[in-house]
Amino acid sequence: MQTQNLGYPRIGAQRQLKKACEQYWAGKIDLDELNQVARKLKEENWQTQLAAGIDLIPCNDFSFYDQTLDMSLLLGVIPQRYAKVLAEVKTNKETDLYFAMARGYQKDGLDITAMEMTKWLDTNYHYLVPEFTAKQEFKIFSEKVFADYNVAKQNVGLKAKPVLLGPVSYLLLGKEKEQGFERIDLIKNLVPVYVDIINRLRQQGAEWIQLDEPCLALDLSKKDKEAFEYAYRAIANRISGVKLLVATYFEALLDNTTLAVNLPIAALHIDLVRAPEQLDEVLALIPAQLQLSLGVVDGRNVWKNDYEKSLALINKAVAKLGTERVIIAPSCSLLHSPIDLEFETEIDPEIKNWMAFAKQKLTEVSELKQIVEGNDALLQANKIAIESRRSSQKVHKQVVKDRVAAITEADATRTSAFPVRQQLHRERFNLPSFPTTTIGSFPQTDDIRQLRSKFKKGDLTLEQYEQAIEQATIDVIRWQEELGIDVLVHGEFERNDMVEYFGEQLDGFLFTKNGWVQSYGSRCVKPPVIYGDITRPKDMTVRWSKFAAAQTDKPMKGMLTGPVTILQWSFVRDDQSRDITTKQIALAIRDEVVALESAGIGIVQIDEAAIREGLPLRKAKRSHYLDWAVGAFRITAGGVQDKTQIHTHMCYSEFNDIIEQIAGMDADVITIETSRSQMELLHAFAHFEYPNEIGPGVYDIHSPRVPGTEEMVTLLTKAAALLPAQNLWVNPDCGLKTRKWPETKAALENMVAAAKEAREKISVEGVI
Repeated sequence: MQTQNLGYPRIGAQRQLKKACEQYWAGKIDLDELNQVARKLKEENWQTQLAAGIDLIPCNDFSFYDQTLDMSLLLGVIPQRYAKVLAEVKTNKETDLYFAMARGYQKDGLDITAMEMTKWLDTNYHYLVPEFTAKQEFKIFSEKVFADYNVAKQNVGLKAKPVLLGPVSYLLLGKEKEQGFERIDLIKNLVPVYVDIINRLRQQGAEWIQLDEPCLALDLSKKDKEAFEYAYRAIANRISGVKLLVATYFEALLDNTTLAVNLPIAALHIDLVRAPEQLDEVLALIPAQLQLSLGVVDGRNVWKNDYEKSLALINKAVAKLGTERVIIAPSCSLLHSPIDLEFETEIDPEIKNWMAFAKQKLTEVSELKQIVEGNDALLQANKIAIESRRSSQKVHKQVVKDRVAAITEADATRTSAFPVRQQLHRERFNLPSFPTTTIGSFPQTDDIRQLRSKFKKGDLTLEQYEQAIEQATIDVIRWQEELGIDVLVHGEFERNDMVEYFGEQLDGFLFTKNGWVQSYGSRCVKPPVIYGDITRPKDMTVRWSKFAAAQTDKPMKGMLTGPVTILQWSFVRDDQSRDITTKQIALAIRDEVVALESAGIGIVQIDEAAIREGLPLRKAKRSHYLDWAVGAFRITAGGVQDKTQIHTHMCYSEFNDIIEQIAGMDADVITIETSRSQMELLHAFAHFEYPNEIGPGVYDIHSPRVPGTEEMVTLLTKAAALLPAQNLWVNPDCGLKTRKWPETKAALENMVAAAKEAREKISVEGVI
């Protein structure tokens, strides 16, 4: 029996990669220094996996920004607009091109937008969307994968297993950038390059190559399935001496099972954490000789593996296939897990004993193999930990369960329909057409972060800390007033993270010191851990919202994070259904919304950035999820009066298939990311005739470039051609926490100017 890992976190236990990348972008270190940090991280990761007893250790799972972007560079899929970077940059061409594609490029007289970014399936990881043209050419452009394998082989020998995004999923996860073709039809042009890559890796000594094909767990068209059959048969016919392992994850194969097990490959990986029920069908259909990798250790959560449950699956597979055809593995790449629980010294020891991070999950994989081979002591120790969690009084609160059980339809319904509320809001706030606002946060400078750090260390008193936060809040309010923004925010300087901040004030959550995971690029988040039933002991945001509102005569938004987003961006309980946990959070947020209204806050934004992210990958399962996800949002807003305007925000999502449910949330105003897609996402809202107000983002905050006024006016003109102009707001794509002040001020000045120009050029009836 073998063990394997599909991928390992690349950021470093102390976020070394984040810091090095940001120093490189700022010109503080050179490329050699950046590469030194990367090499050290890769070598540490390989040695950690080797020490854990993993038989097949991934390489090329490391990335400076995103593994899908890496694949685009490897295959030479470089949009034409970046040709000038290659032509005009004198040194570090490939690296600067790579980061230009990820972040945009605005220097040396060039002004180039970044590639579109969206969520990786149903995770909070963001990938750069490949862009395809009808005559797309593919070629080996980057040497990274080959260089990585050579270094990996030096560290772990033939255990090194190169990882690539598979050819079909690579195409399906991209976008056509012109009319008249389907990207899946490019498969015949793409396969020869994959053959060349695989053969080169074989010549270097690779014995196994992992091809990630997450799209095998999605609803596929007939043409998509034919592409899988064609691609893998074409590859198999032109390679030899190397074993291909196709990895699927996040969902069951279901109707794609026959297709997957009959691909001409050496091994197939399936996710038995998300979909343990699929094992029976896979075993019933699996052909002779195909090895089966069992993803039994949860790669996306922090809870200790229940060995008894995993062993039941492993033993079932062994009974059918024998040990030599079974591989034990995590369910997916450990990219989505924090790195090492050993660094957490302040977690309640009882709860810590229920947990496992990426390093510990490697040990779990190894221990499961040892138990199969007869080590019963490991099984008994695991049973004690699992039972401790199951029976703990720290987890269960009957009063919370009773309140959830008592929820009624009335709790999730506003008093009046939107047209009635809209008229009340226009009379109350008296905003101009194309009203301007921001999504909530402003740049968290080093001074602000140091202030918070000093307070946590005890170097500042509460009074000193709050006085400093108050002054920062006043300063940003005055700046917004001078700029002419219509609906203000307080900047959120008191907040560390849009989920962590709330979790710190809710019972049932715990927090880590170093539990970082990558969200996109150098952006790392430290999700809270939901371990028990959730309650709100006291007000969470009222003090700061009330203070901010008192500093201005303009409307001030109260800023909250919605229940589904808190759920999605936390490590959530796996001992009760997600909808129950979400309802518990929704009731806590509802209480906060009512408290804000009582404090005089007339506009409350309840961000649901992750509601699309939580959508099940299979269409047949979506209805149930959307019912409780939309219902949870409506619970949060259902307690306020008609005169209170409820906003929500969603970012980096495709909305076409859930637009009816978004409308069903009945938010008065929704703000969304649309700048990278050039308002493309608005077509879904236009086709649906979305009835409420909407703020399509005109400023891409995930790039340091500053968009010009005319660029934003062009976007607003596109928006007004699709939706009623009287319902349009003007705002950035997302919060501005991660940006720097100079670019933020310049971009928002242009945004306000664009709104003023739009008021002159675009009537509320449409484009003049």
